[in-house]
Amino acid sequence: MIVEIDKQSGFCFGVQNAVEIAEKALLNGEKVFSLGPIVHNDKEVDRLSSMGLASINHEKFGKLKNCKVLIRAHGEPPETYRIAEKNNLTIIEATCPIVKRLQSKIKETWLRTKEGAGQVVIFGKPGHAEVVGLLGQIDNEGILVSGPDDFSKIDISKPVYLFAQTTMSVKEYSNLSDILRTKMEEKGIFEPGKSLVINKTICGQVSNREPHLKTFAKKHDTIIFVSGRESSNGKMLYSVCKNVNPDTHFVSSPDEIDKSWFIGKNSVGICGATSTPKWLIENIRDIISNI
Repeated sequence: MIVEIDKQSGFCFGVQNAVEIAEKALLNGEKVFSLGPIVHNDKEVDRLSSMGLASINHEKFGKLKNCKVLIRAHGEPPETYRIAEKNNLTIIEATCPIVKRLQSKIKETWLRTKEGAGQVVIFGKPGHAEVVGLLGQIDNEGILVSGPDDFSKIDISKPVYLFAQTTMSVKEYSNLSDILRTKMEEKGIFEPGKSLVINKTICGQVSNREPHLKTFAKKHDTIIFVSGRESSNGKMLYSVCKNVNPDTHFVSSPDEIDKSWFIGKNSVGICGATSTPKWLIENIRDIISNI
């Protein structure tokens, strides 16, 4: 039986960067806190925890003083940095550069357009850490939508500046943009570049994995998708694989592998989310190869 790892799977640049920054900080032997799990993968969190990285929530963060806190790749709202300064906390900055640029662009757009009644609309998942950070840049005055059902929040008679969380589906974002444009055209108020400004803010490393995984999933009898249960990117990419290959199985650890999945199969493809460490994917590859 052929067992192949998808070469593009594993940490995206932002997560890899955050993990390397954390490892470097931990080499000094000091206690380092991570504001939220550094990555949505329990196995990687456990590995870094064994090196001294402790995950904390915002409540505990507000009570910390005189220590080091890592800001993970998802980014944080300005309020987090104000608390850090007040409590004499040393911030270890690991926000993904792509997220950082998006935060700046949303803030700049909001400041430039709010006097003209412009609306900043963000396509994202409610409560997601990145979304919390994005909304925080504009005093939570943005409109969050997660699907067409939320369009009632938008006043299409006013200019709309549309952004997306960096890990959302390109197809869904395009679909939402088309629906919004159609609604404006039906009302006779659509002006290209004025009534609706669509910003391309989905990370290329994420969006490029969708078409690639479709091809990868089709070429194997069975697909093993490796991801943390909490990863929104993992859920999205798993569904991409499942739609083209119904024989796709989601696992978050080697313990979840079922030998019966491979009976009569000639090839197995192993892939994962942008938050899945390569070492875990390779570990699962080795276990399957030995069945």
